[in-house]
Amino acid sequence: MRRKTMKQWLLALGAMLLSVAAQAADFSVARYGAKADGKTLNTKAIQAAIDAAARQGGTVVFPAGTYLTGSIFVKSGVTLRVDKGVTLLGSQDIKDYPVLPTRIAGIEMKWPAALVNVYRQSNAKIEGEGTIDGDGKVFWDSYWTLRKQYEPRGLRWASDYDAQRPRLIQVFESKDVKLGGGLLLKRAGFWTVHICYSEDVTIDGVVIRNNQDGLGPSTDGIDIDSSRKVLVAHADIDVNDDALCMKAGRDSDGLRVARSTEDVVVRDSIVRSGAAGFTFGSETSGGFRNIEAYNITVLDKVPVGILFKSAHTRGGFGENIRLHDFTMQGTPVVLRITMNWNPSYSYARIPDDVKDVPPHWKVLATPVPRERGMAQLSDVSIWNIKASGARTAFEVDSYKEKPAQRFTLRNLDIEAKQGGHIYDVAGWTFTDAKLALGTPVQLEDDRGVRGLPPAAVQVRPRAVKEDPSKKSFEEQDKS
Repeated sequence: MRRKTMKQWLLALGAMLLSVAAQAADFSVARYGAKADGKTLNTKAIQAAIDAAARQGGTVVFPAGTYLTGSIFVKSGVTLRVDKGVTLLGSQDIKDYPVLPTRIAGIEMKWPAALVNVYRQSNAKIEGEGTIDGDGKVFWDSYWTLRKQYEPRGLRWASDYDAQRPRLIQVFESKDVKLGGGLLLKRAGFWTVHICYSEDVTIDGVVIRNNQDGLGPSTDGIDIDSSRKVLVAHADIDVNDDALCMKAGRDSDGLRVARSTEDVVVRDSIVRSGAAGFTFGSETSGGFRNIEAYNITVLDKVPVGILFKSAHTRGGFGENIRLHDFTMQGTPVVLRITMNWNPSYSYARIPDDVKDVPPHWKVLATPVPRERGMAQLSDVSIWNIKASGARTAFEVDSYKEKPAQRFTLRNLDIEAKQGGHIYDVAGWTFTDAKLALGTPVQLEDDRGVRGLPPAAVQVRPRAVKEDPSKKSFEEQDKS
């Protein structure tokens, strides 16, 4: 009897200790002075809770309410849990985002931290069914003000770098990071989720809404930047620029760093609004390798379904890329490859009247030899593409010196008013291509393309296209 009583006592004690440990693993921001009134700046209180959780490994939790905050930094071993009913609201004061070394839009420079950061850490999580709201309109407005000043001076390319705006979530030089669980991410001041120089990152279950309070410029959805072993799943995206985007550095600085984006899977996601459904570039310098995207739905507010974009100063490569099981509903262009994207943004030239040149301008304006600056696309497989209500099937413009080569396209079901054109390619093979086109696909010659139905092809001299640099800046952003 005594043994049984002792055993029961030990079991009860063990259960109690486990319960205490579980409770100790949760660190409520309220214990550190945070107030959920949407007005009190809670940066220090939230960070204190994160730092306490980091000392023994734990979860930071929030009582229901709205927490105004500047940049916070999730540490190794910590879970930041933003439950339903909780909103982290970004400060509109740029001073609340400390300036740190990072990479932004393809070059390494100092830049304001994101609202939520995993910065040089490991084994960290950001999860829950709550909201992270960047409240970014003040930063959008400051960007447009600066850009309107820069545009007439030929400084379109500098405006994105000089109008410093905080990203919503940054994962930088980190590994084993998880993000998702139903989070609503909204109104980012700049990019929404930026994964840079990181590995073993999972983003599963995020809803991104940046088109509230207007159309936020450059409010990309999820950018995977010179990182590896990344999974993105169950993303629901409504943004005003790249939605699901692979990046790898810009021009001379990206070529210097030379870090590829590789071993990435993106699946089971929907793009409701954005510059394209799935994008490579325009930051291509480090290259892309072993990228797969599938079960992607792209809706009619998205101008392009699959987009490869670069410039003749970017360099880099794309190889072993697999894109399949895309559904495009009213998406105007099914596949676009442009290697001279948005010249007024892509090519930096410092005006002669600028005397005090910022260091990052010098980096952006560093010349890149043309041979090194042309990106090479090769070994790309695209299959099971269903596109209805499109304007144009193909807009493909590569380089004669480095044609886009060894593309295999099969089981295409495309309905479009125009076939479009495929220029400067080699070794393109179409199989089981069902194309309902109002006009045929234009080719300069048919030596690089095999398998298109004869009725769907017309061989003729290349049409002269309008120079995108002559468009207004509103039009360029939509191109």
